[in-house]
Order: sequence, then structure tokens, then C-alpha cells
Amino acid sequence: MTDLRELRELREGLRAALRGEVDFGTTARALTTMDASNYRRVPLGVVAPRDADDVAAALSVCRTYGVPVVPRGGGTSIAGQATGTGVVLDFTRHMNRLLSLDPEARTAVVQPGLVLDRLQEAAAPHGLRFGPDPSTHGRCTLGGMIGNNSCGSHSVAWGTTADSVRRLSVLTPRGERLRPGQAWAGAPAGLRELAEGELARLRTGFPELPRRISGYALDALLPEKGADVARSFCGSEGTLGVLTEAVVDLVRAPRARALAVLAYADETGAAEAAAGLLEHGPLTVEGMAADLVPAAADLPRGGAWLFVETGGDTESEARARAETIVRVADVLDALVVTDPARQRTLWRIREDASGTATRMPDGTEAWPGWEDCAVPPARLGAYLRDFRGLLADHGLRGSPYGHFGDGCIHVRIDFDLLTGPGIARFRRFSEELAGLVVAHGGSLSGEHGDGQARAELLPRMYGPDMVALFERVKGVWDPDDLLNPGMLVRPAPLDANLRFSVLPSKPVDVAFGYPSDGGDFSAAVRRCVGVAKCRTTSVSGPAVMCPSFRATGEEEHSTRGRARLLHEMLAGELVTDGWQSTEVRDALDLCLSCKGCRSDCPVGVDMATYKAEFLHHHYAGRRRPTAHYAMGRLPVWLGWVARTRSAGVVNGLASVGPLARVAKRLGGIAEEREIPRVAGETFTRWWRGRRAAVPSGAGAGGGDGDGTGDLVILWPDTFTEHLSPSVGQAAVRVLEAAGLRVALPPTLRPGGRPVGDGRSRSAARLLTARRGRVCCGLTYLSTGQLDHARAVLRRTLDLMEPVLATDAPVVVLEPSCAAALRTDAPELLHDDPRAARLAARVRTFAETLEQYAPDWTPPALDRPVTGQTHCHQHAVLGDTADRGLRAAAGLTGELSGGCCGLAGNFGFEEGHYEVSVACAEDQLLPAVREAPDGAVVLADGFSCRTQLEQLAGVRGRHLAEVLAEALD
Repeated sequence: MTDLRELRELREGLRAALRGEVDFGTTARALTTMDASNYRRVPLGVVAPRDADDVAAALSVCRTYGVPVVPRGGGTSIAGQATGTGVVLDFTRHMNRLLSLDPEARTAVVQPGLVLDRLQEAAAPHGLRFGPDPSTHGRCTLGGMIGNNSCGSHSVAWGTTADSVRRLSVLTPRGERLRPGQAWAGAPAGLRELAEGELARLRTGFPELPRRISGYALDALLPEKGADVARSFCGSEGTLGVLTEAVVDLVRAPRARALAVLAYADETGAAEAAAGLLEHGPLTVEGMAADLVPAAADLPRGGAWLFVETGGDTESEARARAETIVRVADVLDALVVTDPARQRTLWRIREDASGTATRMPDGTEAWPGWEDCAVPPARLGAYLRDFRGLLADHGLRGSPYGHFGDGCIHVRIDFDLLTGPGIARFRRFSEELAGLVVAHGGSLSGEHGDGQARAELLPRMYGPDMVALFERVKGVWDPDDLLNPGMLVRPAPLDANLRFSVLPSKPVDVAFGYPSDGGDFSAAVRRCVGVAKCRTTSVSGPAVMCPSFRATGEEEHSTRGRARLLHEMLAGELVTDGWQSTEVRDALDLCLSCKGCRSDCPVGVDMATYKAEFLHHHYAGRRRPTAHYAMGRLPVWLGWVARTRSAGVVNGLASVGPLARVAKRLGGIAEEREIPRVAGETFTRWWRGRRAAVPSGAGAGGGDGDGTGDLVILWPDTFTEHLSPSVGQAAVRVLEAAGLRVALPPTLRPGGRPVGDGRSRSAARLLTARRGRVCCGLTYLSTGQLDHARAVLRRTLDLMEPVLATDAPVVVLEPSCAAALRTDAPELLHDDPRAARLAARVRTFAETLEQYAPDWTPPALDRPVTGQTHCHQHAVLGDTADRGLRAAAGLTGELSGGCCGLAGNFGFEEGHYEVSVACAEDQLLPAVREAPDGAVVLADGFSCRTQLEQLAGVRGRHLAEVLAEALD
């Protein structure tokens, strides 16, 4: 539809007919241009129906205007079938409920937008579960699973989604309401006659495979298979009718499970062993090779592994079955795990492969397209050898993994989808691989459907007559070709609509270096392939990503949604105003810059950096929000307060209600927030006073670098210096108690003796020196003031040069500042090698004690702890050393994940308060409320401590404070 008048009429017609949302705006359209495939289509608009009546109304209006309709769930499809040029029906907003669950009948009634994990959570108390479980279980929807006939790792035990569907509620494009089931129930007019006229073809035209997903499942209509219309509808990819409700079967979950990890020399050995394990009744037989496994993964020695899960009524029964499999498996090495937490850790390695596989070990991009072919399990080893040979013939690389027990292989291949020759090779390889799969008796799709990626090649698998029958069946259900045209039948070419073709052919001018992406911002944005791990509504363990999505539930506030908008900004077709885009700005506004995506996203999307980059360009030469000046330049204002010794005056004024309200309004600070108190004495002033009180040469307590232990440089970050100097004082006490010599960074450049108290001993040098203070630039980075950040960091590096000439580590107490120095500084100053040298010196408080005082024993506290691992600590720094230090001090228990929600300037900014509180309520505040009596509330970040104080009236403490208090 190109006529603007008709487009307006369509939009207004939908708004008049529906109770749900109708959005034809740029943001809504940009968020749905892509799924998790290689393809991109720009829709006209997005509709979020509230119920089946809304769906019927939307179909009626779209049919009137001849506009295609695309049903969409979580948007994690690999083959492109969740994209389209018409109206997208988003079922995740309203039609996302579990309507009922019957434990006795072992059934559930679900709406299409229900996320699988929500069904599993509801079924678990009854000892039940839904059998299929794709790796995207935290965000894929039941409607999408039925549309693709999804499977997952447990399909060797519980089959595909079609095996678990009992009855469906479907709307045809012409508004007929059907209830597909067995014995021709819910069949549209003409389907039975068509099928019964083709019985011979239906009996002979489909290969017998556990994972045959390609094409329409018309053999389910055979009388000997119960004439199951519901089963034949599964896997139709939204091309036949629109699902509005489903009755699904549940299975009894084993009370106990064991996981056997079997190691083989290579993937072929693992593949050849997989089929032989099926007779022992495993729940899973999953395979992956070493090139998809993190180096630190705790797996048995080998080059490839099978993850074989067994069940039982007791732990010993499950373990015995796993040990039996180990004995018959002919392995290099093996591991049997019954601890649920460790099983989850191991399974996470396998589940993250869908994202990890998007990068080759050398960082080269890899793409779907041949993501999930399936062959008979007994032929998997031979198929993999031939597959590897075909890759080599075309000069391509890929890392197969997947459901070895079902003969289904997932693989991302390093196709060049950016150039004409590369795309031509993609087509040649696809055609040859289709022939190879068919030669092995396989299916082009074993889980994710055909979509656009493989539908063009279905004649190679089924022959032209069967494909013609598919088209006739489509005509019976959808005579107007309204639903998802170009998918499955009469498909678009597999090399058309590639999402990369609209991106700039040359790198755009940016501030950060993007070292992992060759300096190319477009390549950094391409990292997001749409697996949507950021759309999970709950996190477990220390995970963080994505707190703003969990707070709002809106796609535009997920990491994926923001990446999609940045992609469209670079494309310039839909988002046309580039760096000045208000759509991108508004989507990034609720990004907390927590950096959770940097570690939790399987492909390492770093939205905090992308946000800083965007803000830098967006406000170049323009007036910024007042909060950027008030809080982005916080080190300047606090430095001024310290120099004028006016902390008391500032605190007094901030305590007067009317004055505080005016100050907050002028500074862009949320009215609900209290302004933190400024310390009356800065940390460095305390340090100098302490040094003056202790004679030189008095030992470690002298604070001037004298003593016998290793020298460490304690970084006086802005928050420790001006707002919580007690943290710095405590750190000094503990570090010195551990036998270390503590010094502060220099404040003069050049100085006669810079490492110590930061004061020059040479009067002549003093006259020519320039005074300054080190700063990580965090507040400038988080507000996108990158020119200021760069200047601050260069000044810091100038000051730190004498330190960098030594071997002394730099101890940073504030996790966000440590993360900025370790990652942001070298990426922003990618042309200054000193930044990388400083980054390599940065240590957290716990890392310093672990590495430089390994024999020191902390005081015994023997108390439980609660609180939250700082999001930057989790994402950038790691907390292994902190866990060890806590354990050595007898601090027991785990800290929660997530983000505190204050996140530096974020939670203080006007308009962010509600989201900030929602983020705190996600993990941090419940953890503190539920903590046992006497628990120590740990919060190493100033933001975390402030959030706890302002929202819960609880005083959180830095680990250094807790240990220093125990020294007494």
C-alpha cells in the first residue's frame, strides 16, 4: 500500500474496530522489521489485539484493503516468518495469559502470546511441564512454538510441539472461527475433500523423521493418523489461520534429574554415538563442539560433548541411569552432575550457543540460514562429515551444535551477506546443501520452519507435485493470500530482503573504537541477531540484563529493541533523521547503562556504549537536558564545593524543602529524590591529615608508600572522595592490615615524587607543575559527553604516567569507576596506549587482596549477607575474588542479580523515578526484605547504597567497611 490516503483509512479503520492498540508510528514499525533471521521487511503498522474479537476485526479491516497480516510472538524466528510488509499482530502485549490448568487431565489452555516459562512455572507445583523447551524458553511464546512446531532439547523424550497440542482455536482470514482437532474437527470447507483425493501422495511423500518440520504436515490428515487437523496446522508459520487459543497437553516431570556430560574427540564422534544412547530412554541428547564453549567452562576433557539428561523418582535413580549411559557411551571422559545449580550452569553453556555461534572463534560474524536441518539420527555422523566437506568446498566455516539425538543440527555460517559475490555464494551453498540434506533422507528444517530461508528449496525435498499440493492447501485456508504471503508457499527468494543490505557500506564516524567490531559501529549494531535473551521477564543468579525491559515490558526498552532502532537509524529508510532521531533517543532514555547486556547477551551487545555514542552525536552543538549538566559534570561541582569548603552550606540548603525543590527542578532531578549529602571532609583531605599525623617511616600506617609490603595505588573516585569517604578510609585500614603499602595517585604533573601522597618535594618542579585530580570520566560517559570524557581521561593519564612506570596495581573501590577504567577508557582513547596500560592495572578491592596479600586472613564475621552484586561488577569486572573474600571472612549466602535501578545519574533524572523503583523491586529490595536477622547488607556501589537508603531506609555497606569494622 503506497497511497497515503488509504494508509490513513486503514489505520483509522483499525482504531475504530479494535479495543487493542494500533500503532503505525516509526518506533513500532522499526521494532518489528526483523526477527532473529537474516531478513528484514518494513511493516505498515503493528496491532496488539486484546482478544479473539480484536483479531477478527483486524482481519476484516485488512482484508478490505488487501493488506497482509503477520502473526508474531516473541520474534525469535530464525527463518524470517515473523516479518512482513503489512500489519503485524503482536500477541505478547495482551493475549499472553494462561487461561486454565487442569492437573488431573494434564492439560492447559493458553493464549498465543504466553511465554513458555510462564506455563512451566504454573505447571511445576503440580509436578507437570510442557514437553518441548527451545533454548529461547524465557521469551518464546506458545503461539510461535505452534506456528513453527518447535521442539527443544527434550524432544527425544517428549516430541515436538505438535505432539503436545490437543485442540486449537483459529480464525481464518475470512473471519470463520474454527476449533481444529482430531477426526476432521475444525477443518475448513474443502480440506477433507482435498486430502482424501491425495491419500497415496500423503502416505508416500513425507520422510519419517522425528524432526521433519519443513512444509505442511499434511500426513497428519491421514485416516490412520486420526485425521488430526490441529496437528496439521502446527508448523504452518502463520500462513493458514490466526491462532487465538490452544489446549495443550502436559507431561509428568521427573522428580529428580541427573546430567551426564560425555566428552568425545570431535563432533563426528559425538554424533555417531548419539543414536546408540536412545534405547536407554534419556530425556536429552544434545551435542556441541569446543569452538562454542567458553574457555573457562568446567567440562570434561575433549573436543565435543553430549549433554545427556536422565530422570528418576529419586536422585540416586537418576544418577544410576546417567552412570549407565556413561558406561555404554565409549567416551574420552565424562561427568555426572545431580546438583541442580550446577546443572543449570552447564545447560546455560548449551543454551547460549544460539548466540555464541553468531561469532566465529576469531570474532568473524556468522549467520543463520541453515540453522536447523535434520537427518535420521543414525546418519548424523556421516551427514556432518559431508557437511564439513561442503563448507570447505565453499571456503566457509561453521560451528554445528544441537539436538544430536534427533539428528537435528544448528549451525551459524560465516556467510558474507554484505557484498554481491558473498550473497551469490550464499545462494550456491544453500542449493547444494539442500541436495545434501535430501540425499541423507533429511528435512530442510528440523525446528525453526522454512520461512523465507528455505521455502524456495522445498521442491528439492518434496518435489514439485507435493509443493503444488501445499499451495492448494494454502488456498483452502487462505484464498485471498492474506496471511504471511511469501512464506512457505510461493516464497520470496532466499537471497532477497536481506537485512544487511540497507546498512552503510562504509564505517560511520564514531568516537569509541569498537575493537571487537573492527572499529565499525554498524558491525557493533549487527551483533544483535534477535535471540531476545534481553526480553526475559525474570533473572536467576547474578544475571542483570535487561532491567528496563523487566520494568516496562516494552520491546523498545529491551536491548534488542534499541539495537533494532539503531539498525534502522543507520539504514535511514524508516528512521530518517540519523543521529538526531527522537525515536532512538526516547528508546535509549530508559537504558540504565548497567552494562548487563555486555556479559549476559550471548553476542556481547554493549548498549551502554552505544547509548553514550548516540548521545554524543545527538547533542553535538545542541543544548543538552539540564540533568546532563547537573549530574554529568558532578565531579566539577563537587570539586568546587570541596575547594570552597562549603559542604555544610550545600547540605543545609538541600535540607530546606522549598530550596531543594527549586534546585531539583533546575537540575533536572526527580522531585521524589533526596539530594545526597556531601561529606564535610573529603577522603584526600582525611588522607593528608592522617599522613601528617604519622611520622615518615612509621611503617605501613604512614600512608606515604613506606613499609615492606607491595605498593598499591588507591583511586579516589568522585563518590568515595566527596560523598562516602568512609569507604576509602575503611579500605586503607584493611589494605594496610593486610600488609600492603597504600598511596594515592599524583595530583601534580610533573612532580618530584609523585607516588605517595601526591605532592611534589621539589620547589622548582612545583612552580611549573599543573595541579589536577584523576577521574575515570564515568559521569561524562554515561551522559554521552564524550569530548569532556576524553579530555578528563587524557589529563588522568598524564597524571598517572609515573604510576604506570611502576608495577603497582590501581585499586578502585567504586565498581562503576573500575569498569569505566577497564573498558570504556581504552575503547574511547583507542589511539592512546596508556589507556590500555591503565586498564590492565585496575583491580577491585577484593582482587587486590587476593593477588597481593594472598596469605592474609580476614577477620571472622560469621554472618549471613544480603544485597546485590553491582551490575558493572557482574558485567565487566567479575566477582570471583569477592566471593572468595566473603567466604574467607565467614560471610555466607548469595547476593542477588539485577540492577539497583539508581544507576548513577539515571534514577535521579526527572521522569525516571518509577522505572528506577521498579528495577529495585525486581531483585534488590525483595532480597533485603527477605534476609535473615543480622544479615550484613552489602552494596559496593554508591548508587546501590543510596537506593537502599532512600527506598528502604537500609544502610548498605561496602565490603571494605564491613571488614574494617571487624578489625576492631
